[in-house]
Amino acid sequence: MDEETLTVWLDTALLMLGGFVLMTVLMMTVMNPPAKASETEGVTSPGNVTVETQWPDKLDADVDLWVQAPGDVPVGYSNKSGRVFDLLRDDLGMAQDMTDSNHEVGYSRGAPAGEYVVNVHMYRGVNVKYPVPVKITVNVKRDSTKSSAPLATTKVELRKPNQELTAVRFRLDSTGQLVPGSINSIFKPLRVAATQ
Repeated sequence: MDEETLTVWLDTALLMLGGFVLMTVLMMTVMNPPAKASETEGVTSPGNVTVETQWPDKLDADVDLWVQAPGDVPVGYSNKSGRVFDLLRDDLGMAQDMTDSNHEVGYSRGAPAGEYVVNVHMYRGVNVKYPVPVKITVNVKRDSTKSSAPLATTKVELRKPNQELTAVRFRLDSTGQLVPGSINSIFKPLRVAATQ
């Protein structure tokens, strides 16, 4: 093959390859269009019972959430799921974290009747000044088409390394309603939602 034929053949091959790459890029933009606002409306968070813990941002402390549903095992950092609850993420404080926010969330699949227990545990703290305040919020969603409703909010103070406290205990009936008078905490709840 002479040099002129080789040049024409290479030019043609490169133009075809460039055209293929251009077509692929253009097709990718129309195959997966960005979500519209109307498509994201009405998205509800998972879980019938949601338990959130928060402690001061930018504090290099690993506070662990432990939740236990009726008839199930405790769920926390070393056992991230049970039959009812799942721990969304084990927040280690500043270690392996891209944000300054400190929080953990546990959520349930269903809301079986019985007693629920929520504990917090001061696993580790680096240069932490005690006490460490921890806010616990419990929400319940009785119907998958509705948003969750606040059940209780409380604060506890962890005063030393490796301390574990029961922040709140409560009972739900078979319809997911709070059993009146069942919220029990050695700490004064900041707010207990009225039963509906």
